[in-house]
Amino acid sequence: MTHEGRDRELFRASSAPATTATRDTGLLVLRLVVGLSMAGHGTMKLFGWFGGPGLTATGKGFSMAGYPAGDAMAVIAGLAETLGGLGLALGLLTPLAGAAMIGTFINVLGIRGLSAYFPPKGVELEVVLFAGVLALTLTGPGRCSVDHVLPVLRESRPRYSLLAVALGGVAGLVVLLMRD
Repeated sequence: MTHEGRDRELFRASSAPATTATRDTGLLVLRLVVGLSMAGHGTMKLFGWFGGPGLTATGKGFSMAGYPAGDAMAVIAGLAETLGGLGLALGLLTPLAGAAMIGTFINVLGIRGLSAYFPPKGVELEVVLFAGVLALTLTGPGRCSVDHVLPVLRESRPRYSLLAVALGGVAGLVVLLMRD
């Protein structure tokens, strides 16, 4: 191999993406942290776990925020966060889990706005979690996931990812527009 050929090989090797193992491990860490955080948050709404308000107080909060049928919205939000979060954590039906979470975050940010980004009333945590959800929805869960054994999801990732982002976005906006 010539000197020039070795240089090309060296450049190709140094500019190669992260190995599959490191990429999959990174996605697993992101899925577990974001997914379990959101599942925990959903159980706070549904069951009052982890010091959460439970369904009655969450329903009153939705009503005060202008949503019709506050109790029903509390159940929907709690289920979206719990099931969507568990789906992300497991890498199970990741596009659908992402769509549920995207709709949730559109409503959270739509209500709270971005006028105060940092504490005490900031939305920086919500923005970071939303970015994590979008990243996982678009990139997929990696090989350390339940989806990896479901060929229909593994083989058509870009189409399902984009459809999930669109579905979550449209559903989130429709629900947000239902407010008084």
